Amino acid sequence: MIYEYIRALTEYAVNAGLVQEEDRCYTINRLLEALGLEEYEEPQRAEAELSPGGAVAEKLATAEKLATAEKLAIAGELASSSALASTEELTSAEELAAGGRPAEGKLEDILKGILDYAADKGLLKSNSIVYRDLFDTKIMGLLIPPPSQVIKNFYNRYEENPKKATEYYYKLSQDSDYIRRYRIGKDMKWVTRTDYGDIDITINLSKPEKDPKAIAEAKLKKQSGYPKCLLCVENEGYAGRVDHPARQNHRIIPISINGQDFGFQYSPYVYYNEHCIVLNREHTPMKVDKEAFQKLFDFVKLFPHYFIGSNADLPIVGGSILTHDHFQGGNYEFAMAKAPIEKEFKIKGYEKVSAGIVKWPMSVIRLRSDDAAELIELGDYILKTWRNYTDEASFLYAYSDTSGKLLNKQEARERIQAGNADLEPHNTITPIARKNEGVYEFDLVLRNNVTTKEHPLGVYHPHSELHHIKKENIGLIEVMGLAVLPARLKEEMEELRTAILTGRDIGEEEDIYKHKEWMEGFLPKYRDINKENIDSIIQEEIGLVFEKVLEHAGVYKRNEAGQKGFDKFIAQLNKE
Repeated sequence: MIYEYIRALTEYAVNAGLVQEEDRCYTINRLLEALGLEEYEEPQRAEAELSPGGAVAEKLATAEKLATAEKLAIAGELASSSALASTEELTSAEELAAGGRPAEGKLEDILKGILDYAADKGLLKSNSIVYRDLFDTKIMGLLIPPPSQVIKNFYNRYEENPKKATEYYYKLSQDSDYIRRYRIGKDMKWVTRTDYGDIDITINLSKPEKDPKAIAEAKLKKQSGYPKCLLCVENEGYAGRVDHPARQNHRIIPISINGQDFGFQYSPYVYYNEHCIVLNREHTPMKVDKEAFQKLFDFVKLFPHYFIGSNADLPIVGGSILTHDHFQGGNYEFAMAKAPIEKEFKIKGYEKVSAGIVKWPMSVIRLRSDDAAELIELGDYILKTWRNYTDEASFLYAYSDTSGKLLNKQEARERIQAGNADLEPHNTITPIARKNEGVYEFDLVLRNNVTTKEHPLGVYHPHSELHHIKKENIGLIEVMGLAVLPARLKEEMEELRTAILTGRDIGEEEDIYKHKEWMEGFLPKYRDINKENIDSIIQEEIGLVFEKVLEHAGVYKRNEAGQKGFDKFIAQLNKE
């Protein structure tokens, strides 16, 4: 049976363009070596199995229906002509062994067969998700061209059209199983209509949960400093370990932005279409400054069909990896990008730039111009002004001292003038750059990470009453209007669904007790709740909670006092 899977995987690689027909025998031998085999027999199929109505023919028909349904579901969720649906997988080992190329198929099934064989023969340290992932990545790494060839292929296409280059690279990143399509397809996704537009909601189920044995082993294992983090270029081709993913099937495209060497790659978890990461080739901390803005627009000039943004560079309001300079982008239009400007204004000295406040739950200034250099200069001016801006009436403090005391405007000014470096900064910006109908756009999202006893995780962070849905940081992706919610919600919502339909009371000892107050708050809104509408009701209410999450993260609230505070900051920009 293992020979059938070897043949199937080789057939998959040839048809996907990962290896050439001339490399078929070479590829089979590499797979044999990885599996500890010294010989290979070409699998054969009896004619009866291949005939209409035979076993293989029946499996082909069933697989085609299932795969087509899966493909359409993924395409609908990630929306784009070049999304995951653009790449055809091949079929399972038994089907491919029959000969010919079916229209659809399942790489997952082929790898499962190989992994089961490896586990049975003792090739895996443990038959767990961690070691299975390490092994199948090693197998897929044998099928991928070396970095030099991928880079050559990319830039050959780039010379013709940047979009063709990214389509090639995105397809490769999926076909190589670096992006595991079959796991991404398990994510729950829907759209919630709000006063600010249609917000994307996803419950992330594509990241596998580590088994307890692997977690225990990782704790006992000597900590390695190589690669230094998940974003380092040294991950390319790395075999991985129990506490670090394998990346033999990963390739990075070198690019230059602002005269510096960066790498361009896709996220293995693709939260949206062509979700890419642009990473510094040096392991250096993130910093939001004028140079970062220059890098953003250099990238947009290289790939005008992509947006790109940066997480804020402070804890709480920043991303999960602040130790490595990087950006995120992609070929997707978020709700924030579609949101209109509700109040226009001009900034002295930059009259040629169109500026305005965006109708969005967070506090966003949008700049538009044909000249990217003007946006960079004005963006830098706004950033520097915001970094030092304190408005006690709006509870916005630029600095605190080492004891945690928030400093008023006068105290902060005196310490800065005295050259006191022992100040904790609180103000920063989440910047996003794009080209929209030939005009450069620059969204600057004002952020502040002040904490208090009442809100120890952040005043401008989801407050405790929303933590039952979202407690994690509000990073770049959430800022733009895509909720990345924890996997626990899938099971919790199923339990809540049952409780609502049966009318049973939820006890304090239950995991879903944290949702009880929320549930009791929204149930009276609906006259009839039944099996047919319960799921859409729960999804709708989760989306509305995320709308509040974004409102909590906004430094200027969507009320009269908040908008007066925003106007006051705009006025400050015209004073300096």
